[in-house]
Amino acid sequence: MVIFLISGQNLILTPQGMDEKKVRSRLGLSRIILPVAIGIAVVLWLMIKEIDATSLSVLRFTWSSVFWIWVAFLFVLSRTFFYVWRIRSLCDGEITWLASLRIIILWEFTSAISPSTVGGTALAVVFLNKEGMSVGRSTSVVLLTSFLDELYFVILFPLLLPFTGIKALFIGSSGQTGSLLLNNLTTIALIGYLIILAWVVIVGYGLFINPRSIRRLLIFIFGIPLLRRWKNAAEKAGNDIVASSLELKLKPKSYWYEAVFTTFMSWTLRYLIVNAIILSFFEFREHLLLFTRQLVLWIMMIISPTPGGSGFAELILGNYISDLLPAGHESARSISLTMAVMWRAISYYPFLIAGAIVAPGWIERKFIPSIAKKK
Repeated sequence: MVIFLISGQNLILTPQGMDEKKVRSRLGLSRIILPVAIGIAVVLWLMIKEIDATSLSVLRFTWSSVFWIWVAFLFVLSRTFFYVWRIRSLCDGEITWLASLRIIILWEFTSAISPSTVGGTALAVVFLNKEGMSVGRSTSVVLLTSFLDELYFVILFPLLLPFTGIKALFIGSSGQTGSLLLNNLTTIALIGYLIILAWVVIVGYGLFINPRSIRRLLIFIFGIPLLRRWKNAAEKAGNDIVASSLELKLKPKSYWYEAVFTTFMSWTLRYLIVNAIILSFFEFREHLLLFTRQLVLWIMMIISPTPGGSGFAELILGNYISDLLPAGHESARSISLTMAVMWRAISYYPFLIAGAIVAPGWIERKFIPSIAKKK
């Protein structure tokens, strides 16, 4: 989103000037400590205060459980594959498959260690730039990627709503942890949807109709005294975006088919992970309702103050889906919180580990050589 690009203006506008120390500070192992600590603390707290161990006795671990848990892992891997495919496709194949995989791992890693309001978007421009893309082209690709992500939500949510019904969609646990948000789901979802819709319209207008409007917006924002030191860089980035936008208008239909297909697959697989986890223990039929509720959950995740939504996501999802499980009220809540912890263990923590492995070597390869050249 535009706010993400602005929040990381020193990264986006002058990635060439990003020294190793600055990037290492944003990708360092010390950044993992907070989300992991929050996650562990929440899990322990849930086990002690919220999850009734006796309620979990209804869970039966069978070969069917093994199958569906593997399916959940397969969804994570497939989702990642489509992310990689998309970023390479949007770059017109100018970066290799391996470089695309590194970018996605680092992007997911920075999202996992940053508050949801910041995300990994700002550093994603640096990742692309260091893999050989120009600054303006990198900015345009990241902006287009974000636009496609939001477009998926803006289109799919109203399409699914008639099939689930408003009442069924916004029912959740009340009087429990997270009830303040859950009791105001309709308001949160409506406001969130309108904000995202407005953003999609504005960015779509800027990218495909009048890119010079984004250029003027950047120049205006960085004309503010506090940000004026980056005004020249903002103007250059704006010019690059205008040039890249002209390229987008010349793209063949196959380019857009591929972009839309990979976006649809990556996000759909992302939301199906929870469905697979529930199927590992229960016969479950409310798949469409559960899927649509995760779209609402995604809106709430945007306002999460914790890195990667750590702790926040487990609590909200656990409370939000408890009424869908085929168990008694108290048992269902304990089980749903357990399912939420499993969901995060499968879809969140692997990227923390992968990013922690990839980031140090990537920094050494991409920043040390450029520093040596300057010397």
